[in-house]
Amino acid sequence: MKKILILIESLSGGGAEKVLTTLLHHINYHQFDITLCCICNIGKYFDEINPNVHYISLLPNPNKLPHLFQFIYQLKYKLIYYWLPLKWVYQWFIPHHADVEIAFVEGFATKFLAHSTNKKAKKIAWIHIDLEKFHWTKSIYKDITEEEKTYQQYNQLITVSETAKEAFLREFKNVHTPIKTLYNPINSLEIIQKSKLTISTPTKKTDTIRLVSIGRFTTQKAYNRLLRIINQLIHEKYPIELWLLGDGEQRNLLENYIKEQHLENIVTLWGFQDNPYAYLAQCDLFVCSSISEGYSTAVTEALIIGLPVITTNCSGMHELLKNGECGIITENSEAALYIGLKQLLDDPSLLQHYKNKAIERGKDFSLQKLIEPIEKLLLS
Repeated sequence: MKKILILIESLSGGGAEKVLTTLLHHINYHQFDITLCCICNIGKYFDEINPNVHYISLLPNPNKLPHLFQFIYQLKYKLIYYWLPLKWVYQWFIPHHADVEIAFVEGFATKFLAHSTNKKAKKIAWIHIDLEKFHWTKSIYKDITEEEKTYQQYNQLITVSETAKEAFLREFKNVHTPIKTLYNPINSLEIIQKSKLTISTPTKKTDTIRLVSIGRFTTQKAYNRLLRIINQLIHEKYPIELWLLGDGEQRNLLENYIKEQHLENIVTLWGFQDNPYAYLAQCDLFVCSSISEGYSTAVTEALIIGLPVITTNCSGMHELLKNGECGIITENSEAALYIGLKQLLDDPSLLQHYKNKAIERGKDFSLQKLIEPIEKLLLS
């Protein structure tokens, strides 16, 4: 039985963390003995950890600590992230028995695991984002050379789309570690079942088109530009409303804009939802306004439910939407997304066309077909 160590910073409510919990629910535990190590014991997905997984964390949830223990938490946090050599942190806090060690998200987890002293373990780094368009990990490293040296410590790199892979190769020209694409596992059956559950939401007016998006409220998702587009369309008398599901550091910024522009009856921020699929099922159109993606879990879920999709041109979208056959892909700009939305709103038959295409494309996401190549990688 292969012993697998998976390192991730936390189980916060993002697409990569959701993908990981899906993988851990459906991987073959007759073949794998899995330890999941979170650096910080925080996040939305703890209840979804498979009971077969051995779970450990290096830092407790600071929000649940008594005041007296906050100092100890801050001290340990700084030791791990800033003060101690990562090789020492690994030796003191990480189990050393794994045959395969995985840094499941780019950033600090990848930097950390590159200092593993387990020489026998195969080391894999997962990359979930287009690091050419949104190189957020620069803040983790002193410079590009240090980041390239980090990736050179791994035996295998995994990207979640071909476009993310091509972007990585352009951004990191001195990294020669083997790299391949494995698509994110998605449990389509569970998504469809949950989408049919009843939830308490406002009744939509007959002539209103309800738009929806799911994601963290971060710069990368560019919900600020989506709100500006919605505001413009409202001024042009389009009968629309927008639901946003998620949370993040830009929530106050978005809330302030909604109040300033008097959009309270148009835009609803639902926060993080355990069952976003029931909300998606009550909407007419999924909008992705992101500056960058890797391979959008949310867009995949929308297709599975049969929601038509309009998205900016991010990594993975041409693969997901078959080069625009199964949804609209605009240039990655506010103006282009606005024009694309107007095109759909002006032509109900076009919206229905892409709904039919979404239903057709959604049938392609077989969980077992997506899990098998990951299991093969771990066994090799």
